[in-house]
Amino acid sequence: MAKKKAAILGSSGMIGQRFAHMLNDHPYFDVVAYCASDRSEGKKLADVWRLSDLDTIPGLSEEVIQATATSALIKEGVEVAFSGLPSDVAGPIENDLAEAGIAVFSNAASHRMEPDTPILIPEINAEHLASVEVQKRRRKKGGFIVTNANCSVTGLALGLKPLVDKFGFTEIDVATYQALSGAGYPGVSSLDITGNVLPWIKNEEEKMGLEGKKILGAWKNGRFVDSPVNIMASCARVHVRDGHLEAVFIRDRAIPDAKTIAKELRSFRAKPQKLKLPSAPEQPIIVMDEPNRPQPLLDSYAGTPDRARGMATVIGRIRVTEGCLRFYLLSHNTIRGGAGGSVLNAELAFKEGVI
Repeated sequence: MAKKKAAILGSSGMIGQRFAHMLNDHPYFDVVAYCASDRSEGKKLADVWRLSDLDTIPGLSEEVIQATATSALIKEGVEVAFSGLPSDVAGPIENDLAEAGIAVFSNAASHRMEPDTPILIPEINAEHLASVEVQKRRRKKGGFIVTNANCSVTGLALGLKPLVDKFGFTEIDVATYQALSGAGYPGVSSLDITGNVLPWIKNEEEKMGLEGKKILGAWKNGRFVDSPVNIMASCARVHVRDGHLEAVFIRDRAIPDAKTIAKELRSFRAKPQKLKLPSAPEQPIIVMDEPNRPQPLLDSYAGTPDRARGMATVIGRIRVTEGCLRFYLLSHNTIRGGAGGSVLNAELAFKEGVI
């Protein structure tokens, strides 16, 4: 199949730059437009590059940023848009592109809870992609929007999926220790975060509960049906650059031992692995036996092959005591919980013939 012409929205931001890196020389998509606000129009990607862990790639660094204009993207033949736009501006722009017949894969929260828009994590709910057929019918030219989840619930939902399916757990408590990059650039003031922890992130705890139910739920008879899983979250911002660490607590009358839990997590594979999607980690959940892992500094970029670096969820310190399962979970927030999540969603849609 021929590559699809693609655009990146929000190219001057951290998520947009993750998109640029992950989509460079991609086997399914050819990026023909790097878009951002008027403030960045005419600049080169190298002029706005903010990712400290990645240098711009020769050739990619010379790409010129253009304004986000639906008419221009249509003229360039864009079929797929990857949106790294902030949620406060993403809604109408993404909707206009979908109305124009473009498939939009969004990192923003604007459309996540709409009744025919999936919050897609392909290892968990690939069948939710069927909901875009409802969108196509209500839009004049057959475009649609697929969202990925909030960065803090993405890794959690992936870690919960095999346990919920196998053991029927429904009551989940989680405390998150969320990286600075989750707040964008320049993010949190150094005077607020240095030597400190901020024990509140606006709307984060509510999103984890609501999105978790939709993600782990079903698509039946043309509608989403929520999962019975209840996620109670306490969210904090910590002085870490990348990687959301989460402490998970599950209480149930019949919890198997830690070895059984670890075996279930390690053996988990799903549709992206079966389809060998380019950005799918060969092992989506990596379990570590060391008593001091996972750590953001050491484990945020877990996942193989190279295109899937940062796409695996890492779990460690699995303990079962007095009817409570506890473990730590780590996920890269701007890769798996950001651009990488949308790229994997688009790969699934491409492979399934949806785009």
